[in-house]
Amino acid sequence: MKILLINQAFVSPDEPGHTRHFEMAKFLQSRGHELVIVASDLNYQTGQRTVERKGVFAEQVIGGARVFRAYIYPALHHSYFWRVISFFSFMFSSTWTAFQVKDIDLVLGTTPPIFQAVSAWFVAWIRRKPFLLEVRDLWPEFGVSMGVLKNPIMIALGRWLEKFLYRRATHILVNSPAYKDYMVGKGVRENKITFIPYGTDVDMFNPRVDGSSIRNELGLQDKFVVLYAGALGQANDIDTILRAAERLSHRAHRDSEKKLKNSAVSVAEKDDEAGRIRFVLFGDGKERPRLQVEAERMNLSNVIFAGVRPKKDMPRVVASADVCLAILQDVPMFRTTYPNKVFDYMAAGRATVLVIDGVSRQLIESSNGGVFVQPGDDEMLAQTILELSKDSHRVQQMGQRARDYLVKHLDRRDKLNETLGLLESLVKKN
Repeated sequence: MKILLINQAFVSPDEPGHTRHFEMAKFLQSRGHELVIVASDLNYQTGQRTVERKGVFAEQVIGGARVFRAYIYPALHHSYFWRVISFFSFMFSSTWTAFQVKDIDLVLGTTPPIFQAVSAWFVAWIRRKPFLLEVRDLWPEFGVSMGVLKNPIMIALGRWLEKFLYRRATHILVNSPAYKDYMVGKGVRENKITFIPYGTDVDMFNPRVDGSSIRNELGLQDKFVVLYAGALGQANDIDTILRAAERLSHRAHRDSEKKLKNSAVSVAEKDDEAGRIRFVLFGDGKERPRLQVEAERMNLSNVIFAGVRPKKDMPRVVASADVCLAILQDVPMFRTTYPNKVFDYMAAGRATVLVIDGVSRQLIESSNGGVFVQPGDDEMLAQTILELSKDSHRVQQMGQRARDYLVKHLDRRDKLNETLGLLESLVKKN
């Protein structure tokens, strides 16, 4: 079986970002199948070219997986208009590139962005092959709810394309149970939709990984580390993290002054728990320059912007944390999403401080693997982190429960086996 995937955001383990499709390619290869990927020639987080092209595309072999890197107009951190131009550029170049791949059995399209899924549908339609639509986020609804998509023409086009793809897809694969409910509400037959969460690699992310090199690199040897790993964009509400950090910074300062008045012991020797907390932000995004300026304005010595790391380094990054943080804006649509980072946190045996309501909250509460904080509540976030920093036993217990739940229910190998079964059934029916 030969599967064609069109995904402009595909990354290898040597790049920053999500490597699920690379792992899928390796898994299918081990089962005697092939996943051929048409991807953009830019990394979606850094904006850096991943390969030198001399035409519309360039072919690579990464870990045994064939990857065709197609042209995309660079629009990282640009306005939404130029991002749409970028999406259209890849839609056309990926379509041309996809037709260079011979003897395929099924086409897998993934959204967002929705335009690359249109490319996948067109290739499948021309070749008379099954078209599996993978929905990772609900577009354009996420963009509309965030206020970044305001043009009524683009909104209407997005919603029309969404319905078009739902109708034309042979089958739809979703990574959140709420997405299935949403689509059924849009008139899609329930038996046309399969929910398979991504899960994570429980061998890659596990409690035995040593994160001390990251702590040493960042000077965090004796600190209580609160880790955030992911995009620094408008949706991620990093401002709430900064406000929580400011509250803890002020508390540390007040407590130190109070102790100095009552003792001759130095501030360093009498440093309180709040002063030991460090927020470490790994990632990049459009908001990063503004956030760094804001952190400097607030004089936040307890916040570290640690930059991006390739996926192969992320197990050590997560292992460097005492607790991990997942956060999004308080937007109703975000209650439908499963952030991939939460699965990695859980597999690594780290407690999650979750500032996202909805299905993600249900996951954390079902596993007893973390603490929920109401989105936007920086005061409660600061207080929660302070309490956790004082109770290492509780933190360790939550991390172990998270790991146990993840291994039982969300091992990526199990989820890839389920996906393989779906692919085989669609090809067999064709």
